[in-house]
Amino acid sequence: MGRIRQSICYGCFVRNGVTLEQVIEKAVALGYQSIEMAPRNAWGKIKDAGLEIAIVGGHGTLTNGLNKRENHDRIENELKANIDTAVEWGIPSLIAFSGNRDGLPDDEGIEICAEGLARVVPYAEEKGVTICMELLNSKVNHPDYQCDHTAWGVELCRRVNSPRFKLLYDIYHMQIMEGDLIRTITENIHYIGHFHTAGNPGRRDLDDAQEIYYPAVMRAIAGTDYDGFVGHEFVPKEDPLAAMEAAFRTCDVEA
Repeated sequence: MGRIRQSICYGCFVRNGVTLEQVIEKAVALGYQSIEMAPRNAWGKIKDAGLEIAIVGGHGTLTNGLNKRENHDRIENELKANIDTAVEWGIPSLIAFSGNRDGLPDDEGIEICAEGLARVVPYAEEKGVTICMELLNSKVNHPDYQCDHTAWGVELCRRVNSPRFKLLYDIYHMQIMEGDLIRTITENIHYIGHFHTAGNPGRRDLDDAQEIYYPAVMRAIAGTDYDGFVGHEFVPKEDPLAAMEAAFRTCDVEA
């Protein structure tokens, strides 16, 4: 148990005239440990500042993903290449996507995703990089996306059966789809390799104008043996640097 290792998503805070250099300076001063999902040309500056890069994309096409066998060759090649890059840069995790259903039943989607991942996971195990499939809502932001409930993702993790395949549990998305955040997180923590945050509704700041009480959710996570990152992936309402500080304070809790 301990404090949350906090990260920020590059594109949410390097915006509106705020530079990467300003974000790095603020992140270091506050105690952030990572800037994630940054473009390749930013990695050197992030690492030089002593920050980690917690997670980056593992393959293209969110909507056209692992649940289609015709994509497996492409995604295998993309994931393996990005695993090599992750090793080079000391990046612990990569993001993967199920893809949209397009009429595919959920049980078949799990089977096909597991087949595709079986082609890559041994390489991830060898290299020590974790592939995290992201849980996204299909109600508001990503219509028809298949990995849209925790139970679906957990069953896929069980089928793959590897410590190097886990879920990216996006708290905002799962609040929309199923709620019951604390119970779901604590019961399934061993299948979770990364977290994302945002306020709901609106995908904005973690303030009292939205419905998720983040201090309690963070205390629940801190009370488990989870040692990964929580990345802030919301679009600030106003000054990105002030929003960075507010989010850090909100989530800087102990179990």
